Parts: sequence; C-alpha cells; structure tokens
Amino acid sequence: MRLLLVEDNEPLGSAIQKSLVNEGYAVDWLHSGKDVMASLTTYGHECVLLDLGLPNVSGEQLLARIREQQLPVSVIVITARGGIADRIHSLDLGADDYMVKPIDLDELAARVRAVFRRTQPKLTRTDVQVHGALELYPQSHTAKWRGKLVPLTNKEFWLLEILVRRKSDVLSRAQLGEALYGWDDDVDSNALEVYVYYLRRKFSPDLISTVRGVGYQIGRVGQDA
Repeated sequence: MRLLLVEDNEPLGSAIQKSLVNEGYAVDWLHSGKDVMASLTTYGHECVLLDLGLPNVSGEQLLARIREQQLPVSVIVITARGGIADRIHSLDLGADDYMVKPIDLDELAARVRAVFRRTQPKLTRTDVQVHGALELYPQSHTAKWRGKLVPLTNKEFWLLEILVRRKSDVLSRAQLGEALYGWDDDVDSNALEVYVYYLRRKFSPDLISTVRGVGYQIGRVGQDA
C-alpha cells in the first residue's frame, strides 16, 4: 500500500514517514506541492496525507485539482488550522478526513486504516481473490491456504496480492519494488527475495515462480485443490 505524504515541516514529516513505514506502508514524501499531481499520476498512490500550508501550491488548490481530475485516491488533511470553517471547507473540497496538529501518530495510522476500509467496496464472498488453494481477503489483509488461516505481514500480503491480481503477468523486481517501497526507503538489495522466500515457506515452495532474468509470477500450485 503506497502513501504520499505532502508536508514541509521536516521533523513532523520525518516522524510521520517513519511511523507509517513501521506499519508496513510504502511512504513517499514531498516537501512542497509542486510535484504532487505528477507523482499521483505516475506512481498510483492510494492515499495522500496533505498539509494545507505548503510552499508553491496550497493544500486547498491541490485537493481541488485531485477531485477535479477524479483521481482514485483518498486524502487526509493534516493541518494546524483547527477552525470549524477550515474543516468544512476541506471536507467540501473532497477530503476524506481531517486532523489538526499536533497529531498522535497511532491515531493517524488508525485513520489511514479507517479511510481504506471506507473507500474500499464491502467485500462479499465473490470479492475474495482465489488462486487454487489460496484465498486472499483484501479487506482484512488475511490469507487462507487449503482452508487454514496463514498469518502474514502487511508487505507479505501486498506482494502476494499483486502477484495474484496480475497472475497472467511476469512482474519485474522494479515493478514489485515500486508497489512495496517508497522513494526514500533504505531497501536491502535482497529484500524482495526475502519476502518471496517467506511466502514460499508459509505456503508452498512452488507458490511463486522465478522467471530467470525477468522477475516473478504466481505459480500454479494448488490450482486443482
């Protein structure tokens, strides 16, 4: 799950980014509003954490542009402006939530989760992603293998979900890395291989196929289960 943080306050931005990365999110951070629209259309972020008082372009202008262009992204406003009129104005512009500084980082993480729950369609049995003996439940970030629940970390789930969703494609390391990590993440060169190893160990050695020189693809194991 990839988030875009737009915050010009260095200490606060750093604290938010570290906190949400620890929650398992990929968090890209912009210090001004200048490149926000280009970033959203290029990287497909699913949620924006948006300060209102930004250099170059105001948060209100960005929020209006996001909604005018009908980009499929949730927006949580994080600002020092605590007046009722400010809240109403941002919500009318299309914000999904509004937090007043100083913020509690645990509360922010909870609000991000809540926004995703509200904006994702309510899942029914037919919405569950099924690949042979594997069942993925995106709303709860859980998985079952041959009917048994298998505990997963956020990044393990997201990697598996991407591979299942695009089961006909071979995905490169770069494509998978873009989905799992932010721009500034200090990513070990073997991080992706480690997650693939964990998933194979938890489910089956044949769950994920390595296509030499290209990348990875979900395997056909358990298709006839």
